[in-house]
Amino acid sequence: MSKYKVLLFYTILGLSGILIIDYIMYNLIQEQYLRVYIHRTIGIILLICTGIFLYLYLSKMEQFSELTEEQMRLHALIDTMADFVNFKDGKGNWIKVNEFGLKLFHLEHVDYKGKTDSELAGYTHADSSALEYCETSDEVTWNSKKVTRCQEVIQLTDGRHRIFDTTKIPLFEQDGSRKSLIVIGRDVTDIIQAQNELSISQQQYKSLYEYNPDPIFMLNLQGLISDVNSRFEAIIGESEVSLVGVSIFDFIIQSPEDQLNLKQSFADVIHSKKGIHKGDLRFQTKIGKEIWLSCIIVPILINGTISGVICYAKDVTHLRETEKMLRKTEKLSVVGELAASVAHEIRNPLTSIKGFIQLLKDDSDTREDYFNIMLNELDRINLIVSELLVLAKPQELQLTQQNLHQLMTEVAVLLEPQAHLSGTELYIGSNPRLPTLSCEANQLKQVFINIIKNSIEAMATKINVEFILNNSSVLVRITDDGLGITQSRIKHLGEPFYSSKEKGTGLGLTITYRIIEAHKGSVHIHSEIDKGTTVEITLPID
Repeated sequence: MSKYKVLLFYTILGLSGILIIDYIMYNLIQEQYLRVYIHRTIGIILLICTGIFLYLYLSKMEQFSELTEEQMRLHALIDTMADFVNFKDGKGNWIKVNEFGLKLFHLEHVDYKGKTDSELAGYTHADSSALEYCETSDEVTWNSKKVTRCQEVIQLTDGRHRIFDTTKIPLFEQDGSRKSLIVIGRDVTDIIQAQNELSISQQQYKSLYEYNPDPIFMLNLQGLISDVNSRFEAIIGESEVSLVGVSIFDFIIQSPEDQLNLKQSFADVIHSKKGIHKGDLRFQTKIGKEIWLSCIIVPILINGTISGVICYAKDVTHLRETEKMLRKTEKLSVVGELAASVAHEIRNPLTSIKGFIQLLKDDSDTREDYFNIMLNELDRINLIVSELLVLAKPQELQLTQQNLHQLMTEVAVLLEPQAHLSGTELYIGSNPRLPTLSCEANQLKQVFINIIKNSIEAMATKINVEFILNNSSVLVRITDDGLGITQSRIKHLGEPFYSSKEKGTGLGLTITYRIIEAHKGSVHIHSEIDKGTTVEITLPID
């Protein structure tokens, strides 16, 4: 009921009451005092009613004033918001829009109230299609009967596009009819642009990190692996899932020096918050292979606080092996020059001595066996000098077809006295299918002598020799039960001058390796302390 109807009803009711009371008092009540009493009573009642009415009126006015003030504050808040705010009725007509919305659509001087989006599209100099699209998205919200959220693109007059994250809130009457629609749009262009730039930066970083040809890994402050790239996974032989959470020290070769150096470097980076070049670290892969990684350790800083370190590594295993081979080659070169010089100096007097002994032999008929022994020993010395020259320079092999079993038997006969003296039993296995090989017999004998002598000197009680025929090669396996060799020494075997013997020169295995390489074969040594040593020599059949 409207306020005008209420006022009219109150006026008619009041006049009717006055007329009815006057009629009753002057026509039905005769006593004067009773009339006076009734007048006073009616006056008091009217006063009370007027007071109540006035109180209610003032209360309503106060509430109205507070509501008006609240609306003013709300309008001021809405107008100062950096978001687009719009109120529409159930038919889509604009009721109220804030200053941001008016400026956005260039409707500052347009009477927008009571007009729809499509009608206002004809007044704006901005993107009219955006206003027309609003009606479509409004209808989606009305039909869904719930709060919806969408992104709307508005083209500005300068050609730039702004993206708005728009929320639409539908309100309905009790009967389900449309009452009003609240539209709130926030400009998220800069946020989306920043997110896109961040996404691009993250993708670039991920590409740099994940597809880097060098291994990279991250550590937290406790030294536990927090992330690795695919190259680190491949080089270690473990997946990222199995690596994350594991201490990096578990993959460092168990050398106290390396462990201490890495821990000190790790602490220095955390303390100084600066990157350092750690140098080479020896890592052990899943299959037990040793690799060398040259590491640069850099702190991970987040808002000035260090949260971990990132290690950029480079696999220098091949480089270090090449350098090791070069050093070995340099040693061999020095040994070769020395061997050539010594062999030359020995061979000259040997030639003279042998010549004079032959003359003495021809002129004397006595003690011929003595002369034969001296000549044989001189031939033996001459042969040793020739073998020493193997270290000096490559020599053309005089290849002949030989039976390895026969060569080994001759070596066993030669070393049998030394073996018996040391209490060593030598067993030579046979293989009837063993073919002959094209080789230099004396050089292979020298190889077998060097290896078996090493076993005898290693306090072996038994030495077994096996011949195993493969598809295109023959494997000679020499096994003993001697003292064994430590793993740290095995990798140095074959290096010139490296020997654990008191009077050893370290040239025996050097010559052995050189002879087998000349025959296009290979030598592999396996050993355990107090269990013995196995030497496997592989020689090609053709």
